[in-house]
Amino acid sequence: MKEQEVNKEKHENGLPIINIEGYATATPEKLLSLAKEIGHACRDKGFFYITGHGIDASLIKQLTEEAKSFFNLSDAEKMRLDKKHSTANRGYEPIRNQTLEAGAPPDFKEGLYIGIEHGDDHPMVKAGRFNYGQNQWPKNAQYFQKAATQYIHEMTELAKSLMSLLALSLELPKDYFSEFNHDPTTLLRMLHYPPQPKNPLPNEKGCGAHTDFGGLTLLLQDDNGGLQVWDRKNDAWIEAQPIEGSFIVNLGDMISRWTNDKYNSTLHRVINTSGKARYSMPFFYSGNPDHIVSCLPTCLEPNSAPKYPPISVESHMRDMYKKTYSGNNNEK
Repeated sequence: MKEQEVNKEKHENGLPIINIEGYATATPEKLLSLAKEIGHACRDKGFFYITGHGIDASLIKQLTEEAKSFFNLSDAEKMRLDKKHSTANRGYEPIRNQTLEAGAPPDFKEGLYIGIEHGDDHPMVKAGRFNYGQNQWPKNAQYFQKAATQYIHEMTELAKSLMSLLALSLELPKDYFSEFNHDPTTLLRMLHYPPQPKNPLPNEKGCGAHTDFGGLTLLLQDDNGGLQVWDRKNDAWIEAQPIEGSFIVNLGDMISRWTNDKYNSTLHRVINTSGKARYSMPFFYSGNPDHIVSCLPTCLEPNSAPKYPPISVESHMRDMYKKTYSGNNNEK
């Protein structure tokens, strides 16, 4: 497929809209076509919308309502789940607890971190491995827990499929990332952005400019907008406006490193100027913690050396987390 034939459908902001409906049973030709669309987006801004993903709208609605109910709890109830109580990066994070943009004020947002449950007897928990452990739940959260668990499962399978398309886009076998996809590290982060203060601190934002740390991020956002993506070509911020029924997918630093910077991990930020509460749910997919990330064979030019040395997923993530939290073991 010629380059000019790729990404015919774009949002007015220039981000591609890629319909992956039927990808699970698609023909090799269809998969290759989707892969080329994704590859083009990854080389450009590293951001794109996906539609036709197959995640049930009723599950999304239920989980969104559960998130809103949680953030409406009293500060005392939320702080009962303070992430500081967890060794697995799970639980509540209060407003202005994180600084994603160096030199800017702390982020004007609060969040709840949820991951795959691992009991105290799990070998990875016993070994003190990064991000392995139990969630912290509010009281009477059986429906919340069930919806979140189902959502994480379905999003994990979707991310694995996107990794297969990513492999094809890099002229690698479809199953190239199968070991990376085995027993992956994932994290669901529920976020609440209050309206931007009327008199904000200088350079204060809901979420400071940053790149994501891991593999893929699949973002569900409400209809209030606020996400901005850096456009290198035009030296400007563009609004990644909500599209009903879509996720926004972006690449993390690990993919950029893995591809020798052939694919882009792009700066983005959130400024909530809607005058309303904004809710979003980024799902972070980082792969197997023991997998070694080293320059992919199709991303190294002849007679050149990789820009980065090999590193395990876990070591990479630990290094990245230190950038936004001082002296603790928590994620962005």
